[in-house]
Amino acid sequence: MNLEKNTNYGTISVSADAIANLAGGVITECYGVVGMASQQVLRDGWTELLKKENFSRGVVVKQGDNGLIVDLYIIVSFGVKISAVGEEAQKKVKYVLEKTLSLDVEKVNIFVQGVRIVE
Repeated sequence: MNLEKNTNYGTISVSADAIANLAGGVITECYGVVGMASQQVLRDGWTELLKKENFSRGVVVKQGDNGLIVDLYIIVSFGVKISAVGEEAQKKVKYVLEKTLSLDVEKVNIFVQGVRIVE
């Protein structure tokens, strides 16, 4: 899926992977988020903590009726209020994507795949 925007100078095409990497980079900067998790939980129920170059595996970007729908799979830090972390992450990702891409973001769905103790 590519998002296209027409301007006076031509067409701008942004791939779903580029959007996923942008969203993944933004969410890992949020307080309480340890990192991205793979959207597919491994066989034994363990989640895999993704590295920077694999952020797009923890993000699903879809086109909705009124804009983008972004699903983010994260791992949060132990001892933080998960609902507060999720709400702030949703706001930040929505803001950055709308500001950067000049497109509407319909939904930002957060899926907490695990909790880790940060040392």
